[in-house]
Amino acid sequence: MDGRLLLCFFLSIAVTARQFAVAAAASSSKVVTSLPGLQGRLPFHLETGYVEVDEDKGTELFYYFVESESGAEDAPFLLWLTGGDRCSVLSGLALEIGPFQFVPEPYNGTVPRLKINPYSWTKVANILFVDTPVGAGFSFSARPQGYHVGEVSTSLQIHELLIKWFTDHHKFLANPFYIGGDSLAGHLVPFLAQKISEGIDAGRNPTLNLKGYLVGNPVTGEIIDVSSSVSYAHGVGIIPDQLYETILEHCQGEDYRNPTNTPCAQALSTYYNLRSEVMTAQILLDNCYLASAGAGTETGMSASASRKILNEEEAVIVTGKRVKHPPPRVPLGCYSYTAYLSYFWANDALTRDALGIKDGTVDEWVRCHSGDLPYAVDTGSSIRYHRNVTANGYRALVYSGDHDAVVPHQGTQAWVRALGFPVVDDWRAWHLDGQSAGFTISYSNNMTFATVKGAGHTAPQYEPERCYAMFSRWMLDQPL
Repeated sequence: MDGRLLLCFFLSIAVTARQFAVAAAASSSKVVTSLPGLQGRLPFHLETGYVEVDEDKGTELFYYFVESESGAEDAPFLLWLTGGDRCSVLSGLALEIGPFQFVPEPYNGTVPRLKINPYSWTKVANILFVDTPVGAGFSFSARPQGYHVGEVSTSLQIHELLIKWFTDHHKFLANPFYIGGDSLAGHLVPFLAQKISEGIDAGRNPTLNLKGYLVGNPVTGEIIDVSSSVSYAHGVGIIPDQLYETILEHCQGEDYRNPTNTPCAQALSTYYNLRSEVMTAQILLDNCYLASAGAGTETGMSASASRKILNEEEAVIVTGKRVKHPPPRVPLGCYSYTAYLSYFWANDALTRDALGIKDGTVDEWVRCHSGDLPYAVDTGSSIRYHRNVTANGYRALVYSGDHDAVVPHQGTQAWVRALGFPVVDDWRAWHLDGQSAGFTISYSNNMTFATVKGAGHTAPQYEPERCYAMFSRWMLDQPL
């Protein structure tokens, strides 16, 4: 990134001495009893707050904590991380597995309405949603250098958050503890699980009751994440036999993102052009703009396609609030419309007051950043951490939506199989209400791989009922 742009960003997020003083009280929390857009008192227990994870740089991570709606004292405890480029965990909370969702209706300038999610994973587990790494959502650093983080330093900060959080919430220490995340967070989860297990072995207090982890459509950092999308596209009829065979012939050993030989590069260019005609996150849906980062960020579709939507859609309603760089307005029927609404909900003064957001810390909330902050990918391949953690007796659930062309299930299943674990229960269907809901295979060393029928890249967003059934059964150690 250009140094001048980075400097401008840091200057834009700098806070005054008075605002620093306000933000200095770390490890603060607030019980939230009502939320803008949802009538009445919340039917679940919600706590929000900050935990300071780097005193020198003034780094504080923001969290949402929802107690299990089951009321069971021994309910499992799940730490949930969201993927993407510094994406806010509000995506996981309000778009995927949390207790409330946005009502998909036209934005009219008021606070978007919310509704209760009948398939919230909080019906089974206590869930701690954390905005991480710093810069995601409402997490912030008082000093510009605090935003210079990577996977390793972020994992250490999350571990620090957990130690401090459980110190303040002793009653959950004995609960079975799991770590979960999807997409790019899948690269971090097994590494973090290993670090926590090492902390347990070293006797760090308080001792977390780590039982395992789960990852959905997880990135590994290996070339198979990308190369498997070619065989998937061929299998579902997006590309023809001839193109598939050309790629197999000329792209052996190549980095599919940056091929070095001309025939491979030409073939992959054709492949990416054809793939851009479908919604890669869920191939059966219309190709919609992904409302993620600020205006001008083109994610998941071609530049020409996104400009076409901008030309066809009316201008967004900007009400003079904190939304200075809203994403392009997507058509109401698109699955990403609720992500679009999240900008206007999270940046509303009523919402910030309800959540207890510290003044002067985050000028404008964005769902995801777009490479405007430094982040080191320094953990290497996550596959070895999957092996290490499961070999130490911890449970693991790796699941994929079977309509995901971003990180296809074939690639995920291939690296799980390559770990060499003996098969305990062979490939079989699992059911919901007597109907096939996906397929699963169990290995020794506590590893289970499952597909979710009809789901896309962030599986619970597309098939909430099936994903809830999968999660609840596995979390409660029931047959899947």
